[in-house]
Amino acid sequence: MKHKQILLAHGSGGSMMHDLIREVFLPAFDNPFLRQGNDQAVLDNPGGRIAFTTDSYVVQPVVFPGGTIGELAIHGTINDLAMGGAQPIGLSVGMILEEGLEMDLLEDIVRRMKRAADEAGVPIVTGDTKVVERGSCDKIFINTSGIGIVPEGVVIDGAAAKAGDAVLISGSIGDHGVAVMSERKGLRFDTPVTSDTQSLHRLVARMLEVTKDIHVLRDPTRGGVATTLNEIAMQSRCGIEIEEELLPIPPAVTGACDLLGLDPLYLANEGKLLAILPEEHADAVLTAMRAMPEGAGACRIGRIVADMPGIVRMKTGIGGTRIVNVLTGEMLPRIC
Repeated sequence: MKHKQILLAHGSGGSMMHDLIREVFLPAFDNPFLRQGNDQAVLDNPGGRIAFTTDSYVVQPVVFPGGTIGELAIHGTINDLAMGGAQPIGLSVGMILEEGLEMDLLEDIVRRMKRAADEAGVPIVTGDTKVVERGSCDKIFINTSGIGIVPEGVVIDGAAAKAGDAVLISGSIGDHGVAVMSERKGLRFDTPVTSDTQSLHRLVARMLEVTKDIHVLRDPTRGGVATTLNEIAMQSRCGIEIEEELLPIPPAVTGACDLLGLDPLYLANEGKLLAILPEEHADAVLTAMRAMPEGAGACRIGRIVADMPGIVRMKTGIGGTRIVNVLTGEMLPRIC
């Protein structure tokens, strides 16, 4: 008998848990690794260094314009691997389900996860499910881990930025943060803002075909572009200068931020990357990025400078300069 909601018994290790796995997860995520039914997946190593990452997703609401917590978990983990230059070869998925979660909602999230993994060409090879008492979590928490292979000659590191490097971004800023906040607050805008959640490993692979001499890659998720650039500046002990007029902030995001009192530089992005690389390669890499759907809006936003190490500053549209700090508080909680 199929239940309409998750019950504690679905996490008991008994027949109902096996039914949940057999009826919901296995059909959706089906592949040869899962069919083996083991407590681990054994993957072939095609050679090269191994990249490994893990992340947990607790976004609220779990469904938002442009995606769900499910796609976010798949894309986010693939992107963490890609930011090291790795090509992902497998993912794990851990589900924490709240008693009372609607089965239809769970099945929709699972279907979307499967679609995201299929589109990325990265199988979900192992997983785990736990059920907690009502009120112990917000419907569903997802933990994903990923493993990938870093090609020979690729060395990408947050501490590798050098004075004179160009700072590129793959597209518009702030879409995901506004999409989630608008759904949370019940806001509607004349121009809808949808999450930018997507996988970026193919974009990174194309960039590396142009040159392996890419110093830093980062996806500006929690804390947004401002926080990510500050992290790089501190790791690399360099200064970063960006230009306000070059920042690709959509008008709809600007309008929403004005309404909500937010700064788009600190909003989460779930399908964009920052790239720092020698100026001599910047134009060729931008051309390659713009030829890919994931990088169609790629542009240059700044440069690495030798002075003021550890500081990010922005040249404003009126000709001034201001320091772009890391926020001390939480501007937008539970965004990914």
